[in-house]
Amino acid sequence: MKRSITTLLLLFTVLMSSAQVRKWTLQECVEYAVEHNLTIEQFELDLENAKIDKSDALGNFLPSLSGSTSASSNTGFSINPTNNLPTNSTAFNVNASLTSNVTLFDGLRNVYQMNRAKMNAIANQYRLDNLKDDIRLNVANAYLQVLSGKEQLKTFRAQYAVTEQDLKRTKELVESGVLPRGDLLEVEATAANQQQQIVNGEATVLIARVNLAQLLQITDYENFDIAEEEFDIPPSDILNNSAKVIFNTALTFRNDIKLSESNVELAKEDLKIAKGAYLPTLGAFFQYGTRYSDVTQIPDGNGGVYTPNFTDQLWIFDGISYGAQLNIPIFNGWTTKNNVKRSTISLEKAKLQLEQDKLALENTIQQAYVDVSTFEKAYEAALKTLEARTLALDYAKERYDNGLMNAFDFGQAQARVDNAQADVIRTKYDYIFRLKILEFYFGMPITLN
Repeated sequence: MKRSITTLLLLFTVLMSSAQVRKWTLQECVEYAVEHNLTIEQFELDLENAKIDKSDALGNFLPSLSGSTSASSNTGFSINPTNNLPTNSTAFNVNASLTSNVTLFDGLRNVYQMNRAKMNAIANQYRLDNLKDDIRLNVANAYLQVLSGKEQLKTFRAQYAVTEQDLKRTKELVESGVLPRGDLLEVEATAANQQQQIVNGEATVLIARVNLAQLLQITDYENFDIAEEEFDIPPSDILNNSAKVIFNTALTFRNDIKLSESNVELAKEDLKIAKGAYLPTLGAFFQYGTRYSDVTQIPDGNGGVYTPNFTDQLWIFDGISYGAQLNIPIFNGWTTKNNVKRSTISLEKAKLQLEQDKLALENTIQQAYVDVSTFEKAYEAALKTLEARTLALDYAKERYDNGLMNAFDFGQAQARVDNAQADVIRTKYDYIFRLKILEFYFGMPITLN
């Protein structure tokens, strides 16, 4: 009974530990990285700030409204606020007012600031989307590195399994006196080398998994892994389009280009705002006020005077004032002129940056286009090399089995096949990634399906 319980507990522990390891697909990795990346979260906060700036710009069109009140007590000589006559007594005074100001014209700077705030919000959205694009590419590259490492590791283990069979057979032949002991040492050396390849391959996969996990902001490296999937070269007709066509298509949707274009528009609005300071400003105001004083005396209509109560005085002494104010700039130490010059320079810099970004994008696409063609040919060459090395190995094995080749030469033939298989895996995933980059610049989503 005790043994059965122990067995069940061990089985439960194994099942629980294996259940913790989640196998991630490429799509899941990309979506998770976009949702949890810390830099993206910071950019999203910048986008929220840009939306608040739009609210500030809208507020510039609205009138302001403020209220104020004060209470004071004076002892000794003072001026009676009701009749402006000197008095020598203790008085308690209350004043209150409500004031509104509105800008009627400020050189259209409020209009330009509103336009700028809208464009800035759009620019921040482009900046955020561009960062997401970069993260998608980085995640795809890291994911393919894990896939490549896993596939190479499978190859190393399969090669070692074959060598183990050769080692067993060689031992039997050596013990029977058919082969010299030196052949056994050569096969053992080959097996040891392949074991080292397996160890190095496991380390490569581990490092690739950690790199991918870090891109996803995941710290539980031990329980993180990708789905066990086999990926062939995906069919694509992207090379049916010229590099120029791909570049012109990328200009229409690439977020980095749209961001640069938005920066040019922002610089134009900044220049308009700076030039608006040359123009006069016109504002209007309206104020309502009232007061109370406990020394106030007014005629009662019968030849005498009386002191109205607090509420009555607020109605008796209330009043309004309104007007307009025109401010004409004449000279401010060249501040406006220099601000216009700075804005003009910033506009030219933004235009140059846009052209530079277009040139960088064109160079990147040209390089990606060449890479796709180059790595496609490299992959095809690697396949042909592997095929030739495999045939040579079969021939060498036949000679080795018949005692016409020593173990060293046979091991060299096996090593050449191992290297050819590694080249096939490397060039395969290099080609897939370059293909996905070029398709990405053509507006196609990153997927391995």
